[in-house]
Amino acid sequence: MKSLPQSVLFCCDHNAVRSPMAEGLMKKFYGTGTYVQSAGVHNDLEIDGFSIAACQEVGVELSRHRSRSFDEMQEWGDDLSSFDLIVALSPASQRKALEFTRVFHLDVDYWPIMDPTGMGETREQKLHHYRQTRDQIIQHLKDSWGEPTE
Repeated sequence: MKSLPQSVLFCCDHNAVRSPMAEGLMKKFYGTGTYVQSAGVHNDLEIDGFSIAACQEVGVELSRHRSRSFDEMQEWGDDLSSFDLIVALSPASQRKALEFTRVFHLDVDYWPIMDPTGMGETREQKLHHYRQTRDQIIQHLKDSWGEPTE
């Protein structure tokens, strides 16, 4: 078990499903002691409604999340080199994060989190897959940093 990083950036493909969930869950579990952000390789999707619903079930509010990409973070002056840890939740975001580590000294972890988009036919089936994704993230959080402190 590691001690909590000072700052962590979660990333996935679109910053619409996995990384916002991870950002919200981390903030809820471990409070404000760690600066937490999320980004995507692309920013072409808004926060996913099923992500919002699955996280609401565990008391995490995502409806105000605004998706953003790595490039936008840099344009807006967020210094990627200031993060202690980047946690990539998809292969594409892991590649992108590793590109940054060639320039900056950053730790990159890869958590293989399932992408639930496009899975299931009915609303209930879809929600089931999003819950699985949420629960995978929760398990990785606990495995990395222990039981929630909040």
